[in-house]
Amino acid sequence: MTQQTSRPENPETAAEAASDEHARVDATAAAAHPLDAAAPVHAVEGGSEGGRIAELEAERDALKDKLLRALADVENIRRRAEREVADARIYAKTNFARDMLSTADNVRRALESLGDAREGLEGPAKTLVEGIELTERDLLHTLERHGVKKLDPVGERFDPNLHQAMFEIPDESKPSGTVVQVVQTGYVIGERCLRPAMVGVSKGGPKATNGEG
Repeated sequence: MTQQTSRPENPETAAEAASDEHARVDATAAAAHPLDAAAPVHAVEGGSEGGRIAELEAERDALKDKLLRALADVENIRRRAEREVADARIYAKTNFARDMLSTADNVRRALESLGDAREGLEGPAKTLVEGIELTERDLLHTLERHGVKKLDPVGERFDPNLHQAMFEIPDESKPSGTVVQVVQTGYVIGERCLRPAMVGVSKGGPKATNGEG
């Protein structure tokens, strides 16, 4: 009876067999725990996606800020344009209005020249004076409709922006610096002085406080 003897294995073949065995074990473990096997890949992908979202949010916020600034600039330009149009509408008539003041002055001088004689007038003379008075009132109303207003500063505190002091009048009954007489009527157009009123102011009285005038 012939006895069979075992042949020694080839080292390379043994290494391959061991590698195949390890691969089968890893495959079995991956099949048993699929989430654990995919976890490293998902972690990498999740980190990349989170960074991209943060980048997009930062870009969105920057664009939003630029949009808000642009809207604010547009609103400021619109308001500035409205103010300029309103100012042009009011102050474009400044030169014409200033020329009309001489007409108003002449009408007023004509009435003042009559003095007390106005009370004794009758007939056509009285009618003429009444017509001049009506003309003055109509002229002032027309100027006022176009933003030109007459100043009536008697009793008010002297304002260098609106008044021009011509002389001082001693008067201890009124605070110093109070307008007590108007030599020439002043006018404003809108919020600007068209012509300052020429006035006489009081002196010798108590000092005017900020709340007076």
